[in-house]
Amino acid sequence: MLSELTNKNTFVHYGIISKIVGDSITVNLEQNIHCESCHAKGTCGISDSETKKIEVTNPNDTFKTKERVCVVLKKTLGLKAILWAYIIPFTLMFATLIISSNILKELAAGILSLLVLLPYYLILYFFKNTFKSIFKISILKT
Repeated sequence: MLSELTNKNTFVHYGIISKIVGDSITVNLEQNIHCESCHAKGTCGISDSETKKIEVTNPNDTFKTKERVCVVLKKTLGLKAILWAYIIPFTLMFATLIISSNILKELAAGILSLLVLLPYYLILYFFKNTFKSIFKISILKT
């Protein structure tokens, strides 16, 4: 089954379960030896240090702490995350700066373009449960 998941559309990382609280499982991801040759390692964040923690919700199976598992991430989720975390806020900030610089002074336009990010990130915070369902991460026993 694991060989079916390791295709061009997924990232596979191995880890050990560190904490289980209800439906939430925290997995410590191990350093992947394939990260060195990956072209996306600069933006991934998983290759930055030895271990990373990731939270997986609503698993289909029962797990125990200290159990070795396989975490499967779809590549399309990475593109969606880049859109919501970088492209939309940058576009919002830049558009606000361009529009407000025609109306306001330079300092006020700059401050306004930064302040427009506060409601954006508050909206993301309030919709975090929706994003958790969109960015679903699979976990499998090894």
